[in-house]
Amino acid sequence: MSTIIKNHGFTNETLGWKAWLDVVNVDTATPEQISVLEMSHPQAKESDYYLLLAHQPAILKQRSEAYNAIMYAPGGLARADRELGALTVSRFNGCVYCASVHAQRFEQLAKQNVTVTQVFEDPRTAGDTDRQKAIVQFSIRLTEAPDEIGPDDIQALKNVGLNEADILDLLHATSIFAWANRLMLNLGEPVFPAA
Repeated sequence: MSTIIKNHGFTNETLGWKAWLDVVNVDTATPEQISVLEMSHPQAKESDYYLLLAHQPAILKQRSEAYNAIMYAPGGLARADRELGALTVSRFNGCVYCASVHAQRFEQLAKQNVTVTQVFEDPRTAGDTDRQKAIVQFSIRLTEAPDEIGPDDIQALKNVGLNEADILDLLHATSIFAWANRLMLNLGEPVFPAA
């Protein structure tokens, strides 16, 4: 991360997340819970988010497999573009924690943070290139009115160079965060670094 950005309550700082409900204790977790935590994320055993979801290990396994396939699969849409979709929908939904994570990932992959500043300021006008603007607009539209996505929305993405596989990847990345944001916003809260 090059510069800390703080705008409208959003930041690209590393945040924690605190569950409002009891989380699984790693020392007393079942073998199934440990297994799914280990396959989910390198820090899952220290994360309230994963430790909360581990109460239902079969569901967490499905979530983690879907997430990993959507965000990390080789080929298709560039990782930076997937992260921009996730960042945009997280900002639009007001999920400070997810926005911080995906702002950092976007910065690392895109090697710039101008777009992060723009998304934090006003996602409806964000984007440093026509491609970024189209990705941001599609992500907002899919979040705001998924039932109204139509040929014009798809054509706008094709006009900036996305092919059908890229568009499907963007649709998945945006959609999983529409779900994840709502889950995180209802089950806990972000924890900001001590000043």
